[in-house]
Amino acid sequence: MALTRRQKEVLDFIWDFVQQNGYSPSFHEIATGLELQSLATVHKHISILEKKGYLERGANRSRSIELSSKYLDASGRRPAAAAYEIPLAGRIAAGSPVEAFAQNDSLGFSDFLGDKGTYALQVRGDSMIDDHIMSGDYVLVARAGEAKDGDVVVALVDGAESTLKRFYREPNDMVRLQPANSEMQPIVVPAASVEIQGRVLAVLRKY
Repeated sequence: MALTRRQKEVLDFIWDFVQQNGYSPSFHEIATGLELQSLATVHKHISILEKKGYLERGANRSRSIELSSKYLDASGRRPAAAAYEIPLAGRIAAGSPVEAFAQNDSLGFSDFLGDKGTYALQVRGDSMIDDHIMSGDYVLVARAGEAKDGDVVVALVDGAESTLKRFYREPNDMVRLQPANSEMQPIVVPAASVEIQGRVLAVLRKY
């Protein structure tokens, strides 16, 4: 089915937004970006594009709009290559000194960047310092709607505030979001009030 000019603009806006931010836009961001007056208009466009096979949406997840392979094939666009590599020059001791040696190897980041669902967040606060996640660090997050006990997750609590914590299930359908800071108390809330938005893959720190 042919696309209208506005439908193509919606698709291209979503593409550009994801490339710049690493995650999908909300309906409000689409409306603002395209100067649409109504969220209902955005919803109509998204629903039609989903029926035409250009978009996919995850059930019961915010920011779940994803461009399908049909759009990529039709537009000729492809995500930027994720096979970034840097030389791995060897290993160095952080305890007793050991002999350093050169080697011809490389460290690839495709495991972290090859999935279009991976995004980055900058950490604010000290709740995870005992897990060596400091304020100002960046965490790479794999978009996910579920987690296992002990995972470090991005969790949305009561639909209002996102937090970085370790996830644990508790009796009576409760969830404990555990900080890694002995001076802070865990957040214990009903499981229904917690939405898992992603699992932490790695921590990056700039000096």
